[in-house]
Amino acid sequence: MKNIYDVIIIGAGPAGIFTALEVTKLNPELDVLIIDKGRSIEKRKCPARDTGKCVNCNPCGITFGWSGAGAFSDGKLSLSPEVGGRILEYYSEEESQELINYCDKIYLSFGANETVHGLNNERVEEIKYEASKHNIRLVECPVRHLGTELAYDVLKGMYLHLINNTKTDFCELSEAKELIVEDKKAVGIVFKNKQGELEVRGKYVVVAPGRGGAEWLSKEAKKHNISTKNNAVDIGVRVEVPNSIMDHLTKDLYEAKLVYYSDTFDNKVRTFCMNPGGVVSEEHYDDEIAVVNGHSYSQAELRTENTNFAMLVSTSFTEPFNQPIDYGKYIAQLGNMLTGGPIMVQRLGDLLNGRRTDEARLKKSTTRPTLKSAVPGDLSFVLPQRHLTSIIESLKAFDKIAPGLYSKNTLLYGVEVKFYSSKFETNNKFETEIENLYTIGDGAGMTRGLMQASVTGVIVARDIVDKSSK
Repeated sequence: MKNIYDVIIIGAGPAGIFTALEVTKLNPELDVLIIDKGRSIEKRKCPARDTGKCVNCNPCGITFGWSGAGAFSDGKLSLSPEVGGRILEYYSEEESQELINYCDKIYLSFGANETVHGLNNERVEEIKYEASKHNIRLVECPVRHLGTELAYDVLKGMYLHLINNTKTDFCELSEAKELIVEDKKAVGIVFKNKQGELEVRGKYVVVAPGRGGAEWLSKEAKKHNISTKNNAVDIGVRVEVPNSIMDHLTKDLYEAKLVYYSDTFDNKVRTFCMNPGGVVSEEHYDDEIAVVNGHSYSQAELRTENTNFAMLVSTSFTEPFNQPIDYGKYIAQLGNMLTGGPIMVQRLGDLLNGRRTDEARLKKSTTRPTLKSAVPGDLSFVLPQRHLTSIIESLKAFDKIAPGLYSKNTLLYGVEVKFYSSKFETNNKFETEIENLYTIGDGAGMTRGLMQASVTGVIVARDIVDKSSK
């Protein structure tokens, strides 16, 4: 590792990776440094996937490391600009779609599969029509599903290309500590790894730390007086049901993105991260908070009998509230407190009857939990009433297009939280008020998925190369 680079990238998720790919493609002479709190992709391991029990790896092997949390977990590429971020706030629908198509071709060039789900327009229209009868909106979005195993190969290919064929260095197990700003201009970073605390200078600094680095980024924004605004706070549960209940939706859509506004509170509730034949998983933030997630495989022989998906309640707070991450962490910590650390699971029937799920009741469930380490409990002691009521009402509504969903044996895991940083004020190249400092990806509150995170990386890279050539 050198002391000075042309481009410094914090975070090795899709946003950071695509920044490096595009920078080195447009100008191979530029030196790039990528740092990440996690490990290189070949060293990323999650013991829970083999043993069924989380051992609290530090850092979490699912959340941190090369390829980021989402890519390593499941690898869904949403091919609609309406899904996965705020790109339409900066670019027209046509421009946004062109950027998505460009990034999609890069994924394909590194081995992504050719199959795209959600292109059967006739069937999609049928589902959309049926959903509309029950005040449910189906968000149309073609999906290219890599699966956990193929996502690994694709992102590993990008890693090997950057390390072997370009002037890119990658520092694993390196945690960003602070940005170096002089005269309102970004000039480097301070980070810590096994060698100690290091300072590296750079002409351009791209901050793409993912959801795991959202809190750190928010603190740096306050420190350097970078303007931000509150993002919606997404908190909810992960739902697990037999494939038979969801197959008629996932067969053509793969991921049915459904939106419903709850009857009592009129809160927006959306489904997210649907995994047909998948498994529920546990991941950790700040080395202490356990939150629930899910993933699935592309190979048929690795699939389970269950489908899981997130149900998230979106709440937009106004002033004086300015701590969306702390609020989400607080809710997650309540769940961890009641279980002694792991994820909580409850049968919907027990929740509706006002009783805690225990081991005996869980064994009666015809839906067998795929997260074996989950502890039976009572989500009513964890989630606010507003959230819990909205989730129950939405499950009842979704049952009309997926009969059997509102069943006593439906499993609810908690808590699912999406840690979005406050949204940074930037121009349409994602440059902040600090000159040469860019904030992109999920951790910067700009995106909520792999594809749009990748798109923001490409946009920033093009701006950097354009500036550097002048």
